[in-house]
Amino acid sequence: MMRPILIVAGEKSGENYGAAVVRRCAAELPGARFFGIGGTAMAEAGVEILYPMEDLAVVGLAEVVAHLPRIRRIFRGIRDQVKARMPAAALLIDSPDFNLRLAKRLKALGVPVLYYISPTVWAWRKGRLSTIKKAVRKMCLIFPFEEKIYADAGIPARFVGHPLFERVRTAFGREEFFRKYGLDPSRKLIAVMPGSRRSEIRFHMSVLADALARIRDRVPCQFVLIQAQDLDARAVREALPAGGPEVAILDRDAYEAMAAADVVLSACGTANLEAALLGAPFVAFYRISRLTYALGRRFVRIGDYSIVNILAGTRIVPELVQKDFTAENVAREGLRLLESAPDRAEMIARFKEIRRSLGDEPASANVTAELSALARTSAL
Repeated sequence: MMRPILIVAGEKSGENYGAAVVRRCAAELPGARFFGIGGTAMAEAGVEILYPMEDLAVVGLAEVVAHLPRIRRIFRGIRDQVKARMPAAALLIDSPDFNLRLAKRLKALGVPVLYYISPTVWAWRKGRLSTIKKAVRKMCLIFPFEEKIYADAGIPARFVGHPLFERVRTAFGREEFFRKYGLDPSRKLIAVMPGSRRSEIRFHMSVLADALARIRDRVPCQFVLIQAQDLDARAVREALPAGGPEVAILDRDAYEAMAAADVVLSACGTANLEAALLGAPFVAFYRISRLTYALGRRFVRIGDYSIVNILAGTRIVPELVQKDFTAENVAREGLRLLESAPDRAEMIARFKEIRRSLGDEPASANVTAELSALARTSAL
């Protein structure tokens, strides 16, 4: 019997990508067993979850410091499980603060590492390339421009395609979405995506609620909030202030909601690219603690934070980050997209260009092939 495979994902997007690989491995590696860190999607795919990924899903220096004892406990627990089970290989997905440290320990234990989704070394902390070169057997990249970075650094890497191409699909259209959720087709629809982490809900929701009230005062509209899977629904509801606009909270049909919306208000992250692939005009925003931002800003080498603007090479989507993330600014940009047909059309046209630039490689199939080869080689 083949030794098990360790898989670690620290946030929802990475967990979804990992679950797709695990499901494909059922055919490529019959009898393969997986254990590690993830959420419900990976558990449903057959992974033995030792620690829930929510315990790692913190953003920013101040937040990490506050949760450091728990993160260290998880790290030691995974290390001990690796020693006991000696996996044939490890698939580490994104979450570089945790996973690169883990990769070094796995290398020392003789476990080959396949790393899926590169840290943003092209944006900041380029020094991570040195750690990757020492600890990672091969990188699986999701953006074509990353290949040259790794080739120049002498690190084995392959562009496997972007996993969102396999995921971003709608099962039904706008009319059915409105009927299903009792929405008024005569009013504009705004979809809100505040983030997939508890800390993001805390930093974003009060500003967003104020912005929604301002938009409602100008335009007849209705609101849906797309709740990330594995996020506590009660925490989301409690973050909505009493007396604010009525907001329907959805825990499913996320892509249908985005595609049906006239405007999406989205925290920076994977959701930005999802909106672009669906052709949904959006406003990007993000806020972290002042301390974390002040300490990290000096190391950032790019002017934009949304991956959509980075891929476009210019700012095509408004970004409201830190001090610019105010209710007034969110409302202004949201109203502009609601009221200006030319601005919406221009944004959607640029989204189509981005989609073409990413190609159509089947990411989960390519990662599965790489993982299968690594695990079989290790088993010899």
